[in-house]
Amino acid sequence: MSIPHTKRVCQIIKLKPEAEAEYKAVHANVWPGVLAALARHHIADYSIHYYPPLHLLIANFKYTGSDYEADMRGIAADPETQRWWKLTDGMQESLVEGATGSGGSIPWWQELEEVFRFEGASA
Repeated sequence: MSIPHTKRVCQIIKLKPEAEAEYKAVHANVWPGVLAALARHHIADYSIHYYPPLHLLIANFKYTGSDYEADMRGIAADPETQRWWKLTDGMQESLVEGATGSGGSIPWWQELEEVFRFEGASA
């Protein structure tokens, strides 16, 4: 079953090699407040994949709201999410020039351009 959405997002960031085990451990038990903030701000079907040879984290999610920028500001203003980012940002290296951390004016994760999409044949 497909989730209706207005926008799909794919982002990448580097994971510091020495943080791999810790990053996986904290993501095995994401704080409920962080998940609630994502849901409250119309984020669905969120996953993060890891490609070890390049130390790349690849995030994908669907945005189902009507004001992406406002919802991203809402997530950034959430105190539990801010605490989560304090924990996880230190494990990552941004690919975005000038980025200093999640929730800043310069994105921490690099957003990627979608070049192909197939949603299946219509019945």
